[in-house]
Order: sequence, then C-alpha cells, then structure tokens
Amino acid sequence: MSGTYDLVVIGAGMAGIAAAKKCANQGWRVAIADSLPYGGTCALRGCDPKKILRRGAEIIDSARLMRGKGIDDAGLAINWPDLMTHKHGFTDPVPQRMEDDLARNGIDTLHGHARFTGTRQIDVDGTNYEAERFLVATGARPRPLDFPGHEYLIDSTEFLNLDALPTRILFIGGGFISFEFAHVVARAGSTAVIIDRGARPLKSFDPDLVELLVDRGREVGVDLRRDTHVVAVKRANRGYRVTVERDGGSETIEADLVVHGAGRVADLAGLDLESAGVQWGERGVRVGGHLQSTTNSAVWAAGDSADTAGMPLTPVAVSEAKVAASNMIKGTTTTPDYTGIPTAVFTIPELTRVGMLESEATQQGIDVEIRYSDTSDWYSNFRIGEHTAAAKILIDRSNDLIVGAHLLGPEYGELINTFGLAIKLGLTARQLKSATAAYPTVGSDLGSML
Repeated sequence: MSGTYDLVVIGAGMAGIAAAKKCANQGWRVAIADSLPYGGTCALRGCDPKKILRRGAEIIDSARLMRGKGIDDAGLAINWPDLMTHKHGFTDPVPQRMEDDLARNGIDTLHGHARFTGTRQIDVDGTNYEAERFLVATGARPRPLDFPGHEYLIDSTEFLNLDALPTRILFIGGGFISFEFAHVVARAGSTAVIIDRGARPLKSFDPDLVELLVDRGREVGVDLRRDTHVVAVKRANRGYRVTVERDGGSETIEADLVVHGAGRVADLAGLDLESAGVQWGERGVRVGGHLQSTTNSAVWAAGDSADTAGMPLTPVAVSEAKVAASNMIKGTTTTPDYTGIPTAVFTIPELTRVGMLESEATQQGIDVEIRYSDTSDWYSNFRIGEHTAAAKILIDRSNDLIVGAHLLGPEYGELINTFGLAIKLGLTARQLKSATAAYPTVGSDLGSML
C-alpha cells in the first residue's frame, strides 16, 4: 500500500471537506479524493453559480415591476456572456482555494476516480490506499432517463456553463432545477417550457403557494405542462423535436435545448461498494442513524450519499458530515438534528418552506391553526411593485408552537430562516411575535404573518 490513513474522504464537496478538516484538527492523518475539481456541486455546479445567474433575472424582473412607477426599462437586457463571466469570477478560484485550505490543515489531496478494493482499501487511479475509516460524500447525479434521445439532454452542470443562451428551452421534470432555470431564462428573453409527469410540481412545497408561483411564472413566459411525459427526443435541422404525450394524445415541441431537471440519485455506482461489503441504493449508502454503514463499520456516509431522513441540501450534508466525523472521533452514536431546517426554490419570487406541510400536520393529528396572509399588497411588496406574495403559517393550537411556515415572496428566503430558528428552539408564535424588528424591512412583516 502506498498510504495508510486514519480517514479517507471520498468526495471533495462542502460536506467531505468539513469532515476532513474536523478529523485532521484532531491530529488524524487524513486524505480526500475526487476526480472532479474540489469544491463540489454547490460551490461549482449548483447553488452558488445558479444564484449568480438569477441575479441578472432579478434585475430585469425588478425593473419591469416598476414600469410606470418611475422606472423606464426600455432596452434593459441580460448580456448572457458577461453574466457567465461574472459567474466564473466566483467559481474558477474555488478549487485551488479549497486545496490550499486543505493543505494548510495537513490533509493529503488525491485526484482521480476512487473505488473500493476491499473493506478498508481503495484504489485512486491505480494507486492503492488503506484507511481505518472512510467517509463517502460523493453527492448526487442526474437520474438516468430511458426514452429514445435521452442522450441529447444536457444536465444542470452543462446549463450553468452555457456560453450563449438558446431561444427555445425545454426542461424535463417539475422540480427545483427546472423551475429555477426556467425563471432565469424567461427573464433573459428565451421561451421556457417545463414538462412534468405529475399533476403537482414542486411536491415538497405548499400546494397553494405553488399554484401562485405557477401563475406568476406564466405571466413571464414559463409554460408548465402537467400530467405530460416525454416519449422521445430527436435531432432536427435546427435544434430538437420533443414528442410528449398527455391524456392519450401526442404533441411535438420544437426546442433548441433540452435540459434534464427530472431529479437526482446518489452518485455511488462507480465506487464498487460491493467490494467493501457496503449495501447501497439510489438513495445512498444504507446507514444507521449515526451515519455508519450497516454492513461495514469502517464506512460512513453523509449528504446525498447517505440514505437518511435529511433533505438533499448542502447545509444538511455539511451538518451530517460533521456529525459523522464527531462520532468517528468520540466513538459515539449521535444522530443529526433535522429540526427547523428551511429550504427554498429560488424562482422569482422565491418559494420557501420550513417544518410540516398542512397535510403532514393533519396526518399527525395536530390541531393546527392555519394563518394565511395574502401579502401582495403589504408595504414591502407594494414598494417594489410585486403583486404575487403570500404566507401560510401553521400553529399547533394546543401549545402555540409553530409547526410549519410556507412563504412566497421577494426576500422571503431570508425571512424563512427566522421561522426555522423558532421551530428549532421551540419558540411559541406569541414569543416570536413579541420581537421588535427594524422597520421598514421585510423582516418586520413576520409579526403580521403571525
């Protein structure tokens, strides 16, 4: 063996890096391996670059909302190549910065494809390593699709590196990726069509607020086709011809670009986990509550690589990785705390959630009070011309605790964090409402929502 470590982390995203540094700081000999540039999906191919591109769309939308209210938006447009250059200004330095930080922490950085060759051994592009422990944090990849022509689709990584934006873009799947990208391209002057197999897109969010978002998207040119599935994608003289079916009938949609937004699965297939005796599935490595493999005690997993109750979010992955590292160091069996973790779809405006859906609270037998507010005419939204905004807060009548919060509106991605903190700390609605906020701010709307 060319190297023996206390811990080898497979996957140099935010979760893997957090665990590696935590264990290295305890004096462990640690290595981290990845075949891709260090930084992971969120920093390089997901959350961060996506929201930089969204900024261009926000500016266009904000100007249009103020049309006739003091702003002349004539001629205002997104320069896509310049916006992409701005994005690269953030993403390009990340890998080297990450590697330099790891080196300062005494962590060996390995580059190449890792695969298990035994219960405590891996091979990284022909070099063998042995370790007492392994953390699998390889993230997720687009779910495989099997219709004819699926090979013509691009994924979110490729979309975030487009040098130019085509005129007609079709997104497959009714989840985060399709909605967020569609809202960007619609403001950039392209047509956006979303094909969703089900009747209800964005299933993990409040259905009433989702419908408001769908209506808002339709106004700017986001065309959602529900209960529709893709039959085939074929090359055409110009772009692609996408055949879809709905209610037994078929239709052909012309598109210049077809984007895979139909979900993701754990990126584990190439690790040869069977050689390590590790059970896994498309939801990740089978782990106990404390994130240790149920079939190989030397292997741990976190984030999208672990089959847990946690949402597929980078902050959740980082939290799980830190818990796994702590358990390794201390020999404990602590489980992650998923209480009060918010999530958001960064459409325009953004749709957010923390805690339970209304249906989930009812199923659990909670005597829930629903406090719904149409906030579209409140000062914070009137000021910027936004006409679609709402809040739905779920309160347990028996103890005044907030069990769920669902918000659709500008800057509500920030406001949802306060509701998340209240749920995590067990603050009552009365206690939260008693706080005095700076005014006029979006945060000062919180008391009125309660």
